[in-house]
Amino acid sequence: MSLHNIKKILVIDGQGGKLGKQLIEAIKARIKNIEVTAIGTNGIATSTMLKGGADYAATGENPVIVACRKADIIIGPIGIVIADSLMGEITPKMATAISQSNALRILIPANKCDNIIVGVPDLSMSALISDTINKLTEFLSSNQ
Repeated sequence: MSLHNIKKILVIDGQGGKLGKQLIEAIKARIKNIEVTAIGTNGIATSTMLKGGADYAATGENPVIVACRKADIIIGPIGIVIADSLMGEITPKMATAISQSNALRILIPANKCDNIIVGVPDLSMSALISDTINKLTEFLSSNQ
């Protein structure tokens, strides 16, 4: 993959950032020449995701809005597209920016924070992360 073709992955997470960290570690372990930006809804989430190996990181509403304009793929829990989810950490502006982005969104169906996704089995977080990475690699392979 040439430098021009490097996909820009945006991982968004809140609360403690553990899911985001696990996603970034899995992405970096499986996919080479990929740029990962981590945006946390709070400083703890951002710090945790940086420890996972993100290339760039920022915190808060405006970084989410700006990063969504530049991302090729956005990955995070499904709550990132629902205003006031993640215990109120997702602002309406964040949810709108993510939802209206031209990026492909890979959303993880975490049944938490008063949002239940029916028809989705209650899988372990490691199974969800593995499936996320599989979907990501499928997309990247088909768009080379």
